[in-house]
Amino acid sequence: MIPMGLSFFFLGLGFGLYATSQGFPWWTAPLLACTIFAGSMEFVTIGLLMAGFDPLNTFILTLFVNGRHFFYGLSALQRYVNMGWKWFPTVAWMCDESFAINVSTKLPDDVDEKWFFFHVSWLNYTFWVFSTFIGGLFGDLLATVDLRGIGFVLPGLFIVIFLEMLFNTKSYNIRAFGCVGVVVAVAMLLLVGKSLFMLASMGCMLVICYIAYKWGGVSLD
Repeated sequence: MIPMGLSFFFLGLGFGLYATSQGFPWWTAPLLACTIFAGSMEFVTIGLLMAGFDPLNTFILTLFVNGRHFFYGLSALQRYVNMGWKWFPTVAWMCDESFAINVSTKLPDDVDEKWFFFHVSWLNYTFWVFSTFIGGLFGDLLATVDLRGIGFVLPGLFIVIFLEMLFNTKSYNIRAFGCVGVVVAVAMLLLVGKSLFMLASMGCMLVICYIAYKWGGVSLD
């Protein structure tokens, strides 16, 4: 979680700095981080707060930006069960990074996976909220720091996790789905653009997986 926290820290600093640069008080960034906890949507929310009140457009925009969480939830249905009181915070604090770590980490037999899921989720939440707090409070002092390129930390992490799962799996079905996912993502990026390709790609992959399960002889295992 240490490299994850560092990447969150620099991105959170950027968000806090962005919020204060648009004229909002220092507490706006951590407040949005606590209540929304969706990095991309929080940046978009700053622009929405500066525009006129438009709930319908806000709903549609939120669906496009963060609709991928529907698919995370579907993928985690069989994992986030029998967790007791830990279930709600673990689900509420789910994000791209928590999902990627929780589904890809191979735990030793003596580690309780439910507690592991919970700790990953609350740590990521804390990293993000704390970093936006620092960015909002000391944003002006950090404005001169060159943070170019730091945004690639998280995409780089996802690439590493994906390749590790692809190369380490013994299932040819998983490798095939991974390769198909790459092709679908590139195709959707070219067809619909970067603002919608995530939702479109996951929708296509959901259809492909359903067809493979229903008629292709691929099991859930």
